[in-house]
Amino acid sequence: MTTTQLSEQIRLKKSFLCVGLDVDLEKIPSHLMQEEDALFAFAKAIIDATHDLCVAYKPNTAFFEAYGVKGWKSLEKTINYLNENYPNHFTIADAKRGDIGNTSSRYAKAFFEDLNFNSVTIAPYMGKDSVEPFLEFEGKFAILLALTSNAGAFDFQTLTTDGQPLYQQVLKTASQYKNANRLMYVVGATKAEYLTEIRQIVPDSFLLVPGVGAQGGNLKEVLEHGANDQVGLLVNSSRGIIYASNGKDFASAARAKAMEMQQQMNHLLNLIF
Repeated sequence: MTTTQLSEQIRLKKSFLCVGLDVDLEKIPSHLMQEEDALFAFAKAIIDATHDLCVAYKPNTAFFEAYGVKGWKSLEKTINYLNENYPNHFTIADAKRGDIGNTSSRYAKAFFEDLNFNSVTIAPYMGKDSVEPFLEFEGKFAILLALTSNAGAFDFQTLTTDGQPLYQQVLKTASQYKNANRLMYVVGATKAEYLTEIRQIVPDSFLLVPGVGAQGGNLKEVLEHGANDQVGLLVNSSRGIIYASNGKDFASAARAKAMEMQQQMNHLLNLIF
């Protein structure tokens, strides 16, 4: 999927919602534990219930990898199900990889070729040779951790070096990498006040924005400060949607929460665009 196609889906659905699939066996409804593959059964039900309300899905790979080979197979089934049944959705492997040279190339190959995700989240700490291998895959995107929504982000990301915050240096440097047009960036909704400055550095890139809802981010502020002419935002919600209920109505409850967010997004888009 291209960014143009993603923008078209946003305008078509009046939504820039990304549903995070943080599938925790300790939180899913107990009746699903009777299924042969409870991880996939839960993810599939959430996808089927919310697909018309969102434009992207973000499986958090840690929640699958925790169960070894069985969990990896569940992840494979989940992405295959998405690609086969809902191909107009942008898919994000939330893997937060980041290593050098051939290692990054193999990570990229795993997620882009073997699993056929549209994108993968990566950490920039090791610099160019940890990022550029992900950018070699045409039609695929690397989503760089720039300014995250967690409290510990202030430990390093906002420290001033050479007169500017580190996260700004990361954005400016990464935007000069080879094939940087294949980069997107993670910017937490709890840091919405930083979005205006971030947009001056990466005006055309998509931003993946976690932290709306459970972590306290404000959707209106994110759109006002972070949108570009193509909207250019994917606002992620995980727990607030997928764990809206732990009963047999979990899928319909997730749909209701997703619809609530989609309606807010529709209203805000109509005000701003």
